Parts: sequence; C-alpha cells; structure tokens
Amino acid sequence: MDAVDQAILRRLQRDGRQTNRELAEAVGIAPSTALERTRALRARGVITGFHAVADLERLDRSVQALISIRIRPQSREAIESARDSMASMPESVGVYVVTGNEDLLVHVAVPSTAYLRDFVLDRLARRKEFVDVRTTVVFEYVQPVEQSELPRSERPDRRTSYS
Repeated sequence: MDAVDQAILRRLQRDGRQTNRELAEAVGIAPSTALERTRALRARGVITGFHAVADLERLDRSVQALISIRIRPQSREAIESARDSMASMPESVGVYVVTGNEDLLVHVAVPSTAYLRDFVLDRLARRKEFVDVRTTVVFEYVQPVEQSELPRSERPDRRTSYS
C-alpha cells in the first residue's frame, strides 16, 4: 500500500458514506483514480466491507464486559462450538479465540450490571463445557477509527538477535 492507498483507507474508515468525488478531493486525486484505487483495495481484500456503527448506549447496552472462558474438553470441536454459540448471542459484541489460561474472550454489552450478573450465572456458568468463567467490567471502551499498515520503522527486524 502506498501513501494514496493509505489516505483513501483512512478517509473511508472515518466516513464510508462519502461520495467518490468527496473522497478524491480530500485525498487530492482525480475521481477516476479514487474509484480505481478503492476498487483495487476491495479486490485485494484490504477493504472487506462497509457497515453502520451503532451507539451501544442508545441501544440500552451501556454496561460492557470482557468474559474469559476456559473450555473442557480441550478440542477444536468444543472451542469452535462455544465460539459460534457465544457469537450468536445478542449480548455479544465480539468473540476471540485466545491462548493462555482461557480459550475464549467474549466482549458483551448489556443494559445493567444486574443483567450481566444474570447472563453470566444463568447462561454461561451453567454450561458443563465452561469450567471457568471470569468477568471484567469495562469502564471505558475506545475503538480506533483507523486501521492501517504499520510504518516500516515500527516493525521488528527479523534479522535482529535477542540473545
């Protein structure tokens, strides 16, 4: 990705509904170039889609938490089943399969701490394959607006030895 691709990506992440003409003007290129570059970013899989971002508080889901789950038996099938089950729950914002002591990390958003307590105790802790469920309430969640390639200077040099 060159500087123009990165500028297009940043602008579209800030506002995916802007017109191609607005995008081209903001980036300083011709509209035909902006359209061609945007199509190429989609074709290469850099841009995977456009979506609406909802305000969770306006959806009465102002309490967020991260729930760590350990699963037994430790198998691909058990973890994938739990992952898919958690992802299908309306409380879930994101589900991560992780390494370490836990197998899943689930980001949820719910109306209240009472709802969160009932959700954890009644819907998660009772599941036999969930041998450990830990909940951390999120005080503040800030989602970065932009994602892009890291500058080359911030990437570790693979030839570096740490002995």
